[in-house]
Amino acid sequence: MDPLAGMDDSSTDDETTSQTTEDDPQVPENQPPQPQAPPPGPVPQAPPTAAIGPRERPHYSLRHTLRGHTQSISAVKFSPDGKLLASCGAETVVKIWSPETGEFLRNLIGHTQGLSDISWSSDSVYLASASDDTTIRIWNVETGLTHKLLKGHTKWVFCLNYNTASNLLVSGGCDGDVRIWNTARGKCMKTLHAHMDYVTAVHFNRDATLIVSCALDGLIRIWNTSDGQCLKTLAEGHDAICQHVQFSPNSKYILSTAHDSTIRLWDYQTTRCLKIYKGHVNAKYCISACFSVTGGKWIVAGSEDHKTYIWDLQTREIVQVLEGHTDIVVAVATHPTQNMIATGSIDSDLAIRIWVDPRPRPSA
Repeated sequence: MDPLAGMDDSSTDDETTSQTTEDDPQVPENQPPQPQAPPPGPVPQAPPTAAIGPRERPHYSLRHTLRGHTQSISAVKFSPDGKLLASCGAETVVKIWSPETGEFLRNLIGHTQGLSDISWSSDSVYLASASDDTTIRIWNVETGLTHKLLKGHTKWVFCLNYNTASNLLVSGGCDGDVRIWNTARGKCMKTLHAHMDYVTAVHFNRDATLIVSCALDGLIRIWNTSDGQCLKTLAEGHDAICQHVQFSPNSKYILSTAHDSTIRLWDYQTTRCLKIYKGHVNAKYCISACFSVTGGKWIVAGSEDHKTYIWDLQTREIVQVLEGHTDIVVAVATHPTQNMIATGSIDSDLAIRIWVDPRPRPSA
């Protein structure tokens, strides 16, 4: 299941504000006060406003520093049950950790070249990995053994993701192709000649009817999973090469990161950019961003200034900056149920840091 499924169709705060947000970044400043517009009846009006969201800030602090990678880290991902953390990088192994204790548990060994991405099956039993050796491996994480070896990409495999049911896997490669795989058979069902450059991110929506992809050709594309047709193309500015993209947990929006140091939230149905998030540095590396919904609605992303930034999804305000890494933070992940963030860094740092906000989850 989607680890962020808490942000579901009942997210009225998300929907009302986002749908009225215009492309102009100034407009949203006038939107958040909307719920408070009727305070002529101050006493009855105050409690609902407080309930909708006293703009609490997160209070994350460092809990664990995980060391063991010998080359740049490229991805960190929590298992859907929250019990494990997987990481990969430019070396040939996937590492499995306990996020609770920070303990290293095992290596998954089999790839012959470096790895760019990993994805968990929804039952937390299997993990898929994308490698420069042109293959995808599906691992049984408990045994550490390869369950399936997926061959078909002609060049490095850069990104991949399971669908919620975990019967499909989508992957993107440096040949510009997006491939859809049957995970039970380990066979490629469909190849989409999707982009003219490296495909840097692929993601299914919640019911797996759509796939979003982005590439260094600067385009974000939405695909029909069943027939492989391109339904929509979103273009960042010419100076804003997109390198990471994903559906929101309720599948109504798309979050993208780009090389103009900007994160964008799109309504893909109208192809309109609803919100932009700025303040971090991202001009060169493929840096991921993700949603956090366990202790508020945040956007979390790494940065080339060695920090991790947390924004309020609605107000676009930076609500916390996590400092501690000594090199570029390229990988971030949020825990499915706890206020926990994992971050991974490159070159001179090579550490994974686990950050925790000890406050209890707000009752939904």
